[in-house]
Amino acid sequence: MTNGSTRPHWWAQTLLFVVPALWSSNYLVARLARDVIHPHALAFGRWALAFALMLPFVGAGLLRHAAAVRREWKQLLVLGALGMWICGAWVYIAGQTTSAANIAIIYAAAPVAIAIVGVKVLHERMTPLQWVAMASALGGVLFVVARGELHNLVALRLTPGDVWIVGAALAWTAYSVLLKHWPSALGPGERLAAIIAGGLVALLPATVWEWVTAPLLPFTAQAFFLVALGAVLPGVLSYGAYSLLQRELGAARTALMQYLAPVYGALGAWWVLGEVPRWYHGVGAALILPGIWLATRPAAPPAR
Repeated sequence: MTNGSTRPHWWAQTLLFVVPALWSSNYLVARLARDVIHPHALAFGRWALAFALMLPFVGAGLLRHAAAVRREWKQLLVLGALGMWICGAWVYIAGQTTSAANIAIIYAAAPVAIAIVGVKVLHERMTPLQWVAMASALGGVLFVVARGELHNLVALRLTPGDVWIVGAALAWTAYSVLLKHWPSALGPGERLAAIIAGGLVALLPATVWEWVTAPLLPFTAQAFFLVALGAVLPGVLSYGAYSLLQRELGAARTALMQYLAPVYGALGAWWVLGEVPRWYHGVGAALILPGIWLATRPAAPPAR
């Protein structure tokens, strides 16, 4: 649904709150990967495993639609480079020199950018209430990042990693809009697998260069676990659901789920890393959750 005139399916609105939990696991992967596996190796291994897991289910369909793959190969390569290389390896690179707060505040601009571009390019409709709801969700993210104190936002320092995150946020905006803008003859699963293949092609040269120039890191059980976790949770499951949500809700409203990532990320850090959530996470969630609900609720039917 892109025009707000049709009531979305219940599963779409449910997934809108579930997918960010899968997505935010990538923050934990990025934090745990330092000194365990190099960024491009992690990204390439993650998506290679994801492709291998998907192939038994979509391989026959890809063969049947080989002509469509040949027609769309340029688009698949661009989407793969944006979604799997830049939004994959660049985030892992950034995590080595920037803070989680900086990542959150930079990525918080992406849903706004997607909404604006979605309205201009995809002709999606956003009501005044939905813009207010988006502002509420953005305010919740900033409150979490600031830890409830305005001076914490002012005190944020830019690092080299922030440049990588800005690039990743811009790439995610482009990926989200182009995924909706470019029509495809492939089914959702087949298209995702083909995009992953394009991403692997884009990742390969940088991965080889990293392997040649970076210090050798042994491939341990922990490294394999991070690759597998990245392939399944923030990989196949979240990207596949994101494509389905875009078809149901449109690019602008689907992008709002990204605002939940700092909240879910805090809960994940509590569970995995023992970092206890603070009061400002609760306030942020109180602003974000109603904002997402208001922005994605179906429009009222016209009066008769």
